[in-house]
Amino acid sequence: MNKILIIDDDPDIVTSVSLTLQGAGFQVTSATNGTEGLKKIKAEPPDLIILDVMMDTLTEGFQLSLELRSPDPTSEYVPYKDIPILILTSIHSTTSLHFGPTEDYLPVDAFLDKPIDPELLIEKVKELLQVKDHP
Repeated sequence: MNKILIIDDDPDIVTSVSLTLQGAGFQVTSATNGTEGLKKIKAEPPDLIILDVMMDTLTEGFQLSLELRSPDPTSEYVPYKDIPILILTSIHSTTSLHFGPTEDYLPVDAFLDKPIDPELLIEKVKELLQVKDHP
């Protein structure tokens, strides 16, 4: 069973995403911010991370993804750099900013806007896990 870590400060989003994923057979844990998320990643690495952008700061999710995907070979997060990251955010509807995955500035595997269609979420999660399992 694939383990998914949701890092989001909105308990309603965590609950709805968790229920959707659990209903599809995934094991789900959560963290309310980047600091807690990094601790959970190190303690029990997930197979996939679903990450919000705006938490304790407006760009916390971006900062966390940059930390996890650091090119620095001495980074404490090197063992976790290949865990797929799915950004799930409302930043596009709450700001005029528009982002998408890029290797240097936003090193994530996929980007979906909230509110998310449950079927699209499951489809994207399965796609990302398949890429990880079959490079």
